[in-house]
Amino acid sequence: MRPQVVAHRGASEQIAEHTLGAYVEALDVGAEGLECDIRLTSDGHLVCVHDRTLRRTAQTEGLVSEMTLSELEQLNFATWKKGQPDRPQEEPDRDDRLDRVLTLRTLLETVRDYDRRVELAIETKHPTRYGGLTERRLAELLAEFGWDRPGSPVRVMSFSYTALQRMERLTPAVPLVQLIDRAQYWPTLRRMVSPHWIIGPGVGELRDHPRFGRRLLLDDRRLHVWTVNEDADLEVCLDLGVEAVITDRPGYMLDRLSRMV
Repeated sequence: MRPQVVAHRGASEQIAEHTLGAYVEALDVGAEGLECDIRLTSDGHLVCVHDRTLRRTAQTEGLVSEMTLSELEQLNFATWKKGQPDRPQEEPDRDDRLDRVLTLRTLLETVRDYDRRVELAIETKHPTRYGGLTERRLAELLAEFGWDRPGSPVRVMSFSYTALQRMERLTPAVPLVQLIDRAQYWPTLRRMVSPHWIIGPGVGELRDHPRFGRRLLLDDRRLHVWTVNEDADLEVCLDLGVEAVITDRPGYMLDRLSRMV
């Protein structure tokens, strides 16, 4: 069975990451899952932003955690992207929200209203000044959508073991993914991580440390691997039988997988 293709921050190779435009593009090319990072604003809203600062993606100074949602909504999160598709100056019908800060609520609504099942991998970013409040707000929002129950399209990911423990207490039915960016962390983590948690290694670690991948298989772990953009990395994932590949290039990966069938 081939892996699920999950769009990393949307179709982020082509369109500015974490914008609604990037996620709409990912859905249009057939992505089966969407990945996002979340941070908490100063007035308690969950927004889809990777960096703690706004310098890279909004080209301004400031921290996400110190801004209100209203303040963030005044910024453009798309113009920084090199290679962003050219748009005619006369495009009056273009929805301005496609390029603005994206709230997690809006992304959940987009997934809920789509005409096929789409899964959502939500990464809580740490460290953060708000500590466990991020997970509490996330749990409340999932409950509002009825996605804190078995069969939910949502799974929660983090590099923070503590954050995932919080989510396990708050939403025990939601699948969890322990992200790993260093192979050498696994001997310690394997003694701590619950056996039913999914493991999310970086593809570079699997490529550079083949014994790491084999160890995970021997431990009978389910694998969701990031960020898989090249054919050689996809081959590594297929050899390991991973369940999901998280990629900046969802259309490309879907095409490559379709040719392998």
